[in-house]
Amino acid sequence: MDGYDKGSGGGSAVPDEPGPVTEGEGTDRLDDGADRVDGAGGASDDDGVPVTEGPPATDGARAVYEAPATDGSAATGGPPATEGALATDGPSATDSAPARAGIAGLKLGYQVVAACALALVGVAACAHIAMLFLHVAPSNTLTKQHGDVVDDWIYPEFEQNWKLFAPNPLQQNVAVQARAELRTAGGTMRTTDWYELSAEDGAAIDGSLLPSHTQQNELRRAWDFYVGSHDAKNRPVGLRGQLSEQYIRRIAYLRLDRKAPGGKGDEIANVQLRSKITNVRPPKWSEEKVSTKPSYRQLPWWPVKPGDLPLGKGPESENGAQGPVRTVVQTKGDTP
Repeated sequence: MDGYDKGSGGGSAVPDEPGPVTEGEGTDRLDDGADRVDGAGGASDDDGVPVTEGPPATDGARAVYEAPATDGSAATGGPPATEGALATDGPSATDSAPARAGIAGLKLGYQVVAACALALVGVAACAHIAMLFLHVAPSNTLTKQHGDVVDDWIYPEFEQNWKLFAPNPLQQNVAVQARAELRTAGGTMRTTDWYELSAEDGAAIDGSLLPSHTQQNELRRAWDFYVGSHDAKNRPVGLRGQLSEQYIRRIAYLRLDRKAPGGKGDEIANVQLRSKITNVRPPKWSEEKVSTKPSYRQLPWWPVKPGDLPLGKGPESENGAQGPVRTVVQTKGDTP
């Protein structure tokens, strides 16, 4: 086929347009196109792959065929779908909703129980805060009418002591001491030495990870109760004064009785207490001068009464008697 038109002077020319195709010529051209496709590396019958007939090529153009989809893949030109895979790109319909946490994740019955428990805890907390407020608040109408209820709730575990934040904080060490007057087996009276009850409580608390409430507060609170309900001459002020006297006397007797200060056959007839008050030394950088000489407040002798004795104490209890049964001993100053 000529690329130049004769007589054009060497310039480029438009290729000749194809003429009409006759019946025999068209068939020959299709056969030639099919032969060219087979010779270009297409699949043949000898390889075991069937040749798919496509549309007839025109003007010798190369025929392009699409291979049939295999293994269930879609004929859309994308990657073949794997077995069991869903054809949708969105989230699976079988995805479950996230589990609810906390109380909302419980059954209805358990939710009701948990709600009731939380409500009770909230009410108890509010009531406790209200009692503490009434305890530390100045005297008012509520405390005058319901003071006993407030005291029963607060004492002894929740007592609020503001001495540390007072204008003049407590700067004294107060130690309680006790001694006993014994009636010996021979009928004579003998007085023991002073026992350091506060020092014994302090020694039991030091180094203890869980000190008992009794060791920390029983003796201290009993002494504060007595001092607050008696005048300077140790006379009780009202019924609280008499109650505090009985309380501190019984504590002293039980502590001394456990020590067994006398010999065999000796009995505690009377007890006596006193306080040893010592001022705390000021720091070295302070110019304050205080006396470190101890001062004492000594209480009168108190006779031991049957109500002060523990259960099963006394000679009659050995014969099967029940309760605090014991004969009353002669007290100091009494006539036989």
